[in-house]
Amino acid sequence: MTHMPLTHLSEDEAIFRDAVASFAKSAIAPKVHAMDKAQQLDQELIKQCFEMGLMGIEVPEEYGGAGSSIMTAILAIEALATVDPSVSVFVDVQNTLVNNAILRWANEELKQKYFPKMCSEWVGSYALSESGSGSDAFALSTRAIDRGDHWEINGSKLWITNGAEANLYIVFANIDPDAGYRGITAFLVERDFEGFSVGKKEDKLGIRASSTVELLFEKCKVPKENVLGEVGKGYKVAIETLNEGRIGIGAQMVGLAQGALDAALEYIQEREQFGKSIASFQGVQFQYAQMATEIEAARLMVYNAARLKDAGLPFVKESAMAKLYSSQVAERVSSKALELFGGVGFTTEYPAEKFFRDAKIGAIYEGTSNMQLQTIAKMLVR
Repeated sequence: MTHMPLTHLSEDEAIFRDAVASFAKSAIAPKVHAMDKAQQLDQELIKQCFEMGLMGIEVPEEYGGAGSSIMTAILAIEALATVDPSVSVFVDVQNTLVNNAILRWANEELKQKYFPKMCSEWVGSYALSESGSGSDAFALSTRAIDRGDHWEINGSKLWITNGAEANLYIVFANIDPDAGYRGITAFLVERDFEGFSVGKKEDKLGIRASSTVELLFEKCKVPKENVLGEVGKGYKVAIETLNEGRIGIGAQMVGLAQGALDAALEYIQEREQFGKSIASFQGVQFQYAQMATEIEAARLMVYNAARLKDAGLPFVKESAMAKLYSSQVAERVSSKALELFGGVGFTTEYPAEKFFRDAKIGAIYEGTSNMQLQTIAKMLVR
């Protein structure tokens, strides 16, 4: 086989990436500021994401998806994040968490039932976290009881991305607390199931247009056939899905950092002080050269993790490293970019402050930086 450079894209990948990038610039960019202020995604944009084929990238064509790869999904997530990390994570969760889990764990009936909707109109959400279980992901207090002809779920979930827009939720609940993590089971819960409701929406520092909500289950009725994977094997669904999800967050952070640098480069080439553009001062040159170098390193890590996953090779350590490092780079680069804008960078008139706010979540969601370090350490001493 011929070995291609990591950043070399196939013709299909390049065409798709460019299409997403131009969609982001033309359709998303004009709405970024308003969506951030309103703390919600534009309904028309959500529709366009489906029309663009962004919501079922890895779903096989027979179910209405694009039948493509994680690498293709990563390229879309990265391109969107250069313009708006909120839209990026909206698309990311749909692809790398929800669709991915259904693809891997659902039986044929569930795939045929849900995939056509997920690719055309339904938004998906992934509900694992609770107030008492964040990094300790399996300390779940949400319970599922076997009622003979259906499952009954009771409890609540917190910090759930896409929760306000979603029609389908992958919900993790414990059917047997005495069995510990071996009681955890994944369920596919539709928005209009009896006993299910969406609770309060969080008011956040960054990615404000992306919804983060509480979910409530009060004797929520779930059909027997809506168990995802096997009863008691939900912990595997959770772990393995999040392993792939981290590559998506890595791509979001790389795109964010690139967007912040691009905006800063444009500004500093126009802004003049002491009779010349500030981009021509060596002290400034060294800063943006360093930023670009770190972004490139992060991008290589993310692309490598995605290529490993697509090749069916082990990628868990690499995805943890990519997520950890890219979130660090996004924080550093967005902070430095803001400074390069000077005083105007501190205002909402320019994009720097929003990239800066949006970057912080990268070190927290889908596994904090400390949890990534723990994963990496465990794999190093094995």
